[in-house]
Amino acid sequence: MGLHSLRFRLVDSPTSLGAKRRARRAAWLSDTFPNLADMTVLDLGGRVESWARVPVRPAHVHVVNLEPLPTELPDWAEADHADACELPKNILSRKYDLVFSNSVLEHVGGHERRQRMAEAVRELGRAYWVQTPYRYFPIEPHWVAPGMQFLPVSARVVMARRWPLAYNPGKSYEAAMRQVLTTELIGRAELRYLFPDATIRNERLAGLTKSIIAIRNR
Repeated sequence: MGLHSLRFRLVDSPTSLGAKRRARRAAWLSDTFPNLADMTVLDLGGRVESWARVPVRPAHVHVVNLEPLPTELPDWAEADHADACELPKNILSRKYDLVFSNSVLEHVGGHERRQRMAEAVRELGRAYWVQTPYRYFPIEPHWVAPGMQFLPVSARVVMARRWPLAYNPGKSYEAAMRQVLTTELIGRAELRYLFPDATIRNERLAGLTKSIIAIRNR
């Protein structure tokens, strides 16, 4: 089995370990918020199609992302092209039952921008759920590379270009550098600082914390 095929089976395929973890996380979400089917949800950095596949879909989902948006939306969804750290006034003026974010906080670009995103999450949502990969899990999840998050930037760029389990190895130096500089895993201390009114939940794999989730449920 080739290494690209191994990555597909571990992370990217619908039956991969990563897909099973995401399904389990979706079940946790609905268990944590029993009224999820009646809630309005702001999803920072997510995708509409992800909500179409969950076992319990909220009454209304507002997706905000910097990626291209779908041209057609179901009647239960809306979408805006915007930065989660610099939300426009038309979003900041609203209130949601739940603000949700999955594996986005580590990509927004430094502590100051993470703090701005956290402030928006806490202000806009009566409740929130913010998940991010745990810095001290031994495998860096984006590249599926042992200990990559602890290496100097120059070494991470080399790995981003050459590591065979990377999502897209062989990219240019500029693209690899941009990806490395916008991927910064954090630990529990910073997550607690960003979300002081949250409960921090650990998502474990083989007994080790793989990701951490800040949850406010009220």
